[in-house]
Amino acid sequence: MKRFSWTVLCILSAFVGLYPVIYFMIDRKFGLLSSKTAELLNDNLWNIGFYGHIVPGGLALLIGWLQFNNKLRKKNVKIHRVIGKAYVISVLVSGICGLYIALFATGGIITKIGFSTLGIIWLSTTILGFIAIKKGNRVKHENYMIFSFAACFAAVTLRVWLPVLTNVFGEFIPAYRIVSWLCWVPNLIIAYFIVRNKNSKYKMTPKQI
Repeated sequence: MKRFSWTVLCILSAFVGLYPVIYFMIDRKFGLLSSKTAELLNDNLWNIGFYGHIVPGGLALLIGWLQFNNKLRKKNVKIHRVIGKAYVISVLVSGICGLYIALFATGGIITKIGFSTLGIIWLSTTILGFIAIKKGNRVKHENYMIFSFAACFAAVTLRVWLPVLTNVFGEFIPAYRIVSWLCWVPNLIIAYFIVRNKNSKYKMTPKQI
């Protein structure tokens, strides 16, 4: 079961991580962009924010899951560090751009707050994870990065939940308002239990946690 879950996570991460390529191949007026106004789609600053979010964000999703591969981490620490640095940089760029475009999220204040909160959590956990490893605290680093990738994986869960909720409500807007929270809150809850289970196995002291 664990291997199956890991395989599904890898496939979904790769598929959605490569999804931004579509925007460079066909007309952009599809998917989430179909809900945007022509004025917004022609706004240069918004476009910088949009592409600055989806491209490095896709890269973070593509490479992030590799960091949880124990064999890779133990056998080649250098590769782990290189991938880690690329992930952190990708998150910083994508997260900051994401906070900007969240201000223009379709659906009003509910979606704006939902996606903005996700961006803050993604950036915060990633930065804290980077600081932790710089200080030599591997356990805190692992814990924070689990939460970071859980936030990153919201790109996947959003695309799973949105069509389901759209069919349920029969409309895009109410579904999008819900998914702006549903795409990441359950992910963080799962991450919490993963971290707690991992820490209990290590029989960690309160100071280490």
